[in-house]
Amino acid sequence: MSTMTTASHGAEAPGPVERWRAVAAATGPADRGAAEAGVRTAYAAAGLAAPERIVWVGSPLEGTAAAMLLTGQGDELPREIADRATGALRAAGVEPVAGAAGPSVREAVRTLPWAAARKRLHGALGSTGWAERWALTGAALWDITRTLTERVRTGVVETLAAESDGARQSAVRLAMLDAVFGQHDAPWLAAVTEEGAAGPEAGADAGADSGELAGPAAVARSAGWWWPYEKAVVVAERPVALHRDEAGRLDRGDGPALEYPDGFALYAWRGMPVPAAFLEQLSELTAERIRAEENAELRRVMLEYYGYDRYLTESGARPVHRDETGVLWRIDMTGDEPVTMVEVVNSTPEPDGTSRTYWLRVPPSTRTAREGVAWTFGLDAEGYAPERQT
Repeated sequence: MSTMTTASHGAEAPGPVERWRAVAAATGPADRGAAEAGVRTAYAAAGLAAPERIVWVGSPLEGTAAAMLLTGQGDELPREIADRATGALRAAGVEPVAGAAGPSVREAVRTLPWAAARKRLHGALGSTGWAERWALTGAALWDITRTLTERVRTGVVETLAAESDGARQSAVRLAMLDAVFGQHDAPWLAAVTEEGAAGPEAGADAGADSGELAGPAAVARSAGWWWPYEKAVVVAERPVALHRDEAGRLDRGDGPALEYPDGFALYAWRGMPVPAAFLEQLSELTAERIRAEENAELRRVMLEYYGYDRYLTESGARPVHRDETGVLWRIDMTGDEPVTMVEVVNSTPEPDGTSRTYWLRVPPSTRTAREGVAWTFGLDAEGYAPERQT
């Protein structure tokens, strides 16, 4: 599904949460001028001199590699990625050596301003008011951006240190701790930067998009992750593509679900991370191939794609119970829980007079078809007594 939306002429302007939702999902080239202005605003608000250099990189992967070079942790980076990060640093006039950018100032430009804004709002709204504000703003975006940020982190670690020891993986994670998440900080910024979001009783300046967080907010609207250091800032581009399902999970069956301009990409099927080559196999799946898959999680993806009903039919599954509600099917899976389904027929005919068959996946412990159908309604078998089936 597409994640980008545009307002039609004459349509009602989106509210604060929708504006920040669009920021979190934004794709396409960064607005470099606006992002760089936001960086300088953030430094000034923190009482810091403006950074001497701003380094643009193609993704959080390249940004993490640059951060590792600047902190003396880049010795074992994959050669191609190290070369790209080195080129980006030198193009901006920064040598890729430890100390060239000075110490991290993330705490000054992001952590402390956020704490101050939250304290001010908490004081103006009280505990209950703050909780209500978060529920109406940041909470609406939190699950999606948290999952996305964690997937990016995991992808970076797997790319930079998948075959390395724990120390190298820790070094990669530490480099990401220096990052401000830019557009993926949308939940926090939605909660503290929109004027009037707390309601008129909170006062006009309770959450004004000004002051200490104006800089980080400007960068978030304009770019991706960024690493602030005393003398230089590393700023990553936004993705060029983002594909998600209706639940907000990364999802694409024929290519990267998340892709950056430097080629860093994540692949997923309905939120489940998968290898790039895995997706190429889906169109040629057979029941035998699914059965032979040793990775239980990948097998589940295959089953979702192939269809549980089709798999049961082609695998020679046998019904284990039958009653007036439907038919219970089960087939064992090596190294995983059995696939257990209830086959039910819609009692209301379709317009052409046919009755449609549905397959409902139920827990492996299900013993009867009635128990399985009842479970889909959150009931036990004894409590399931429909007056009319539909």
